[in-house]
Amino acid sequence: MANLMTLSRLVLLLLVVWIAYLPTSAWQYANFVLIIIIFVTDGLDGYIARKRNEETLFGALFDIAGDRIVELTLWIIFADLGLIPIWVPLIFVIRGTVVDTIRSSASQSAGDSPFAMMQTPLGKWLVAGKFMRIFYAVIKAAAFCTLALVLPSSEAIPQIWEVIGIYFSWLALFFVYLSVFLCLARGMPVVAEFVNTQKPAFTPGKKPKAE
Repeated sequence: MANLMTLSRLVLLLLVVWIAYLPTSAWQYANFVLIIIIFVTDGLDGYIARKRNEETLFGALFDIAGDRIVELTLWIIFADLGLIPIWVPLIFVIRGTVVDTIRSSASQSAGDSPFAMMQTPLGKWLVAGKFMRIFYAVIKAAAFCTLALVLPSSEAIPQIWEVIGIYFSWLALFFVYLSVFLCLARGMPVVAEFVNTQKPAFTPGKKPKAE
């Protein structure tokens, strides 16, 4: 059931992409609602998995993959439409590739949830902590929703948009850049802890002690 909900998010994402590239009109306000539904179901699939005792390693990895597909697709679309700089999706692509590779490797070797690999208090709070995961999702959803409203507003409400457009665009960019900051801040502990686990058991240049 939880995996089906993750799959449904990807179907809704395809609808968002299609609407985004339609000729600019008020119909594109539908993407605001669809993006909210996508992010709400992202939280529901984990809740359903726990309630139905369906938590599995595959489900956790599928959920992460679904999250990546959703966010990277949306960042790329908004960059292609000229609403955000191209370096924004590039940061998310690079960070996501590095972090997910580390998580997948750790999950396969330990057979545990990708979030369970965090060991330090800071890493657990930033990456695996419930508050930070929800806060990060809310900020990304706010960025995507405000960007989705920018697309049709210049055509649907031109007179109002002349007055509020620049301020609303600044608000959208605030959420975008805060998302970038949180993306990097939550990725660094994963990389740092992984590098720390790969350190050799003895100092380079020194011979290991004889048994």
